[in-house]
This record gives sequence, structure tokens and C-alpha cells, in this order.
Amino acid sequence: MRILVIGDFHIPNREKTIPSQILEKIQNTQFDLILCTGDLTNPEIFNQLESLGPVRNVIGNMDYYFGNRNFPRFEVIKLDNYELGLIHGTGIRPRGNPEQISKIANEMNVDILISGHTHLQSARMFNDKLLLNPGSATGSWGGGPSTGVPSFQILEKVNDELRITNIALKSGRLSSHINIYNLKSKKFV
Repeated sequence: MRILVIGDFHIPNREKTIPSQILEKIQNTQFDLILCTGDLTNPEIFNQLESLGPVRNVIGNMDYYFGNRNFPRFEVIKLDNYELGLIHGTGIRPRGNPEQISKIANEMNVDILISGHTHLQSARMFNDKLLLNPGSATGSWGGGPSTGVPSFQILEKVNDELRITNIALKSGRLSSHINIYNLKSKKFV
């Protein structure tokens, strides 16, 4: 199973488009599922994502201002025998606070929680929870620890391992870093 994890577009209010290198990469990859952390701010972005595969999207804080209010605040997604959570991350202070995010993971009863809002890509363990953040697909400014680097993640589940490919656009080129997470032992390999 291959999953695209993406979010924080902020088109057209902060950025004009998804960078062509990112758009080409995601359009040329087959996905079984797309998980979006919100802040589309433009309904056409959701349509673009739907053209790539089934989409589960949560509402971002900026979606309220642009009329995208039909998305849920959180989702729980079944991944074979495992469940992962999807939130935007609004209301977490400071932004991306791993203690608060792991607490939300506990409340949602998930071992993996995907969040956005920081615009900073990450894959880390905290309090026995795997916390993922795809960053911003456009590299948009985010009001917090954002780097301005466009990024997203691809998750691939093979047996009891989750391969997390962190992809970022740096100096006009896509670069990637891979983490392998063992779902049974709940640790990075």
C-alpha cells in the first residue's frame, strides 16, 4: 500500500501553485490513498488530489476563511491491522509540540498520528507514538518553525514495516530521506 501524505498548500493566498517538481512527482506515482493535513484554501486543490486517488482530508485553520468547511477535524484511518490518526494541528501551542500531539494520539487511540500546521516536515517518536508531519507542499510561510522548503511524504506498508519517504524540494531538486518504522516493535529500524 502506498500513501501520499501532503498538506498546507495555502493557494492562492500565500503561494500561486504547487511547485512543478512536486506536482510531477505526485502525478507520476500511483497512490492507494492520499492523506491531507488541510489548509488547501482552494477547492481546486482537493480536486487535483482526488484525481490521484481516494482522499481523506481534515480541515485546516485557514480553510475556514476560504469556505472549505465540509471536512472533519480529525480522521482515523485503518491500515490493515493498524490505525493511524490525521489532524491539522490547530490549537497546539507551541506549534508542533510533540507532548500535546502524542496526547492527542492517545485520545484518538492511535500509535501513529499525522499532523500539519507547522509547515515543517518531520518523522519522530515521542512517548511511544510515531508523529509524522509532511510539511508544506508549497513551502508556504507558516507562522511558526517553517523552513520555506516545499515537502511531502510517501508511506509504504510492507508486512510489518512502514517505509516513510520524506521528500523535499531544495535548490530546485527533489531530495529524499527514508525512515523505516517497525509497526510491531513501534521503533525505527
